[in-house]
Amino acid sequence: MKKDLNSMTGFGCQETDVPAVGRISVELRCTNHKFLEVVFHLPEGLLSLEDKLKKEIEGKIKRGRVYCAINIKGQLAQGIFVNRKLLKNYLQELNGIRKEFKIKDGLSLDSLIRLPGILSLKEDKPTGEHIWEQLHPVLLQALTSLLRARQKEGLALSGLLKARNAGLKTNLVFIKKRFAVAVKNRLKKIEAEEERLAFLKGADIAEEIDRLYFHIGNFQQKISQGGSVGKELDFITQEMQREANTLAAKSFDLVISGRAVEMKSQIEKIREQVQNIE
Repeated sequence: MKKDLNSMTGFGCQETDVPAVGRISVELRCTNHKFLEVVFHLPEGLLSLEDKLKKEIEGKIKRGRVYCAINIKGQLAQGIFVNRKLLKNYLQELNGIRKEFKIKDGLSLDSLIRLPGILSLKEDKPTGEHIWEQLHPVLLQALTSLLRARQKEGLALSGLLKARNAGLKTNLVFIKKRFAVAVKNRLKKIEAEEERLAFLKGADIAEEIDRLYFHIGNFQQKISQGGSVGKELDFITQEMQREANTLAAKSFDLVISGRAVEMKSQIEKIREQVQNIE
């Protein structure tokens, strides 16, 4: 079954209002990486969910550096915190001062609550256990958005890589034909048999041509196969580059050398784009 060719770069986000919790937002960004690495930016109360979040992401993505940011705001229950211990200390000290200096005025409640540190607002921060059920579907929607972005870019890369690979094959067909003609023309100018044999041995690029044909075909097959083939494509392009280098170095014909250099340039461009493939 054919699979999609996915890019490693992409962005996905989802925001949802959840009753009694607030507005949950999940943002996912993915960039190139040799392996899968997931980095989290979570509210304090959700740190315990890191393993669950990572498992969900690993189930959908095989390669790339994924940055996951989660934010929860609004609609969280708020209350008032009275620091009774501090209030007791205030009263002891103030009553002592009132008696010592014979101050008749009493302390009103309004005066007490205005003292520094007595009253503060407390907010029920979300915790991993009670919010996972609400957070999970938001994460899945953000993941779906990210995967669609990666798939869309992967489709564009697939078409571009196929076109460049086809260009390599066109150049190779030309080189093979040109090589056969160039060898015949050169042999006509060489009379000594020993010199002819030495020329044929040193100038033979048939092996490099055959290997390049194989790598080009293999590259095309892997793109059509789809899935997580980025590492394989990178290896294939390395082999292409090695054969193209040898071909250019061995060639005695300037036209073939020029085409070989052009192929090397194209292979380098292909390899740069392959770095984005999952």
